[in-house]
Amino acid sequence: MLRLCGTAEREPETRTLVAGDLRVELQNGNLAGLRFRGHEVLRGISFLVRDRDWGTCTALITDLAIAEQDGCFTLRYHARFTAPSGANLDCKAAISGTSDSVTFSADCISDADFETARAGFVVLHPIVGVAGEPVDVRHGDGRVEHARWPKEIEPWQPFKDIAAITHHVARGIVATTEFQGDVFEMEDQRNWTDASYKTYVRPLALPWPYLVTKGTAFTQQISVQIRAEKDAAPAVADLDAIAVRLVPTAHRLPAIGIGLRPECLGEELASLPLLQTVGAEHLLAHFDPGAGHGIDALEGYAAIAARSGLKVTLELAVPCVRPLAEEMGAYAALVQQAGLRLDTLFVCPSVDRQSTPPGSAWPPCPELADVYAAAREAFPGIRLGGGMMSYFTELNRKRVPADLIDYVSHATCPIVHAADDRSVMQTFEALRHVVDTVRAIYGDKPYRIGPSTIAMRQNPYGSATKQNPGGSRIPMADRDPRHNGQFGAAFALAYAATVAPAGLEVLTLSTLSGPFGLSAGAGEPMASGELRPLAKVLARLGALSRRPLHVVETSRPDAVVGLASGEHLLLANIKSSSQHVVLPMKPSRVFDIVTEEEIPAKQRLALPPYGCVEIVL
Repeated sequence: MLRLCGTAEREPETRTLVAGDLRVELQNGNLAGLRFRGHEVLRGISFLVRDRDWGTCTALITDLAIAEQDGCFTLRYHARFTAPSGANLDCKAAISGTSDSVTFSADCISDADFETARAGFVVLHPIVGVAGEPVDVRHGDGRVEHARWPKEIEPWQPFKDIAAITHHVARGIVATTEFQGDVFEMEDQRNWTDASYKTYVRPLALPWPYLVTKGTAFTQQISVQIRAEKDAAPAVADLDAIAVRLVPTAHRLPAIGIGLRPECLGEELASLPLLQTVGAEHLLAHFDPGAGHGIDALEGYAAIAARSGLKVTLELAVPCVRPLAEEMGAYAALVQQAGLRLDTLFVCPSVDRQSTPPGSAWPPCPELADVYAAAREAFPGIRLGGGMMSYFTELNRKRVPADLIDYVSHATCPIVHAADDRSVMQTFEALRHVVDTVRAIYGDKPYRIGPSTIAMRQNPYGSATKQNPGGSRIPMADRDPRHNGQFGAAFALAYAATVAPAGLEVLTLSTLSGPFGLSAGAGEPMASGELRPLAKVLARLGALSRRPLHVVETSRPDAVVGLASGEHLLLANIKSSSQHVVLPMKPSRVFDIVTEEEIPAKQRLALPPYGCVEIVL
């Protein structure tokens, strides 16, 4: 487990509950992967409690009782959620299932005033086979809206005041999900690379955080009913092996970027040989005057640039507290004083790094046109990038004027809402939609992504990222143990394979040093300075940079993904179990990218959990 995921901590135990044609997984008191005859109906039904900063309050579950008999199942348990203040929200949960239905209810009461951003049910509908398809939404007044699931990612709530959702699961199979006990609405979770449409309790237009006052009881319930016609789609059959097909494109693989952070300058200067190891071409140097970054950071970046010979992009969080011409001119003077030569400048108003949820007032911010004009005047002749220093969500909600910038950029983070292994790897389903939506908005504008890592470098949805000294799998964490393991390597390769068809200019999936870096630091479960597995993946991607791209289509894109260029085919297993792959032709050589060991060159390969291989065709 340590080698695979960078931690000896195992994920919570999962139990499969079966009732006839219906199958669902129970984990930490919540339901995941609800399937009917093998077809996914819902990605999950969870009762979740968030603290004031949208961090997840972990449930302490007791008195769990499960019964399975006569083609049905029932279970009950008690869950206690504890806020940072020490207040407790106690819930009695009950779940029942038959061959065509599931009901999940929760009766809750708090022992003190409980401050929360959200407390209640969350239902996740899948996106594969659903996006763009018809859906019926029954509202609280009984009115039924005949609509379609959003195809491009919707920045705001696609549906509000939801009492029930009816959608097509597969040919001849329809599911109706009913919501009771509060006002529910939906958001398009692909914004955060979650592979789902999320229906949640309490509209975002209402104030948050809010109090569940002491002694206040409330009840919520989710019910799912499935209907199958006589000519319904057959049950899903397990594949013996995964087929692979290569499709040529007009794109080339992106150049590899590496992030720099002022707090890591000492380690970065000592790690410069790694830049050549991974074939990096660009340095993305973070600079935030509001965080106290000054001339020392710029001088450090100048030293790294001079010794590495790489191109530098200054990622500037503009405070916008003085006249823009004066402010931008002062930063240009600092850059010149430091001797830092820039290839490009990426600017983002500092305030835009924080999310403005639906219903909230936008904070004061100068017009982006004025910000860009001031940047061009202060940094003449330098390519200017715009977008969001945070995530696609913020870019989708505040779309920058494409005609005023030379390229658009954003990052992503896979642990905003959920941090279990499966959810993190499922984000690639949504990431495909992210790059497609960016292309739909910005056309063929040059496009960059990153720094994008498993851990969260900045929290747009609260006051801070979550500290994670124990190396657990937690949402919004400032460091993630899987960055140290084989999991992190598979994540990096799958990320590159997913976004490369969008024709990216630069892709940044790591910093040079620190918790997001290429090598382990002090206090990590690896030896200090030891190369992390993802660095081996980036080295292969760097070697293929700017070469013609072939998209790799597999018969199980939820399990194996990859990319190819020329005779080189790179594959990643994004599952925790081994996967068998049949190649389009017998290879001449096969290598494990992380261990660099040669594998017997066969047309049928067994990819180990989170394995990454390079195949020479």
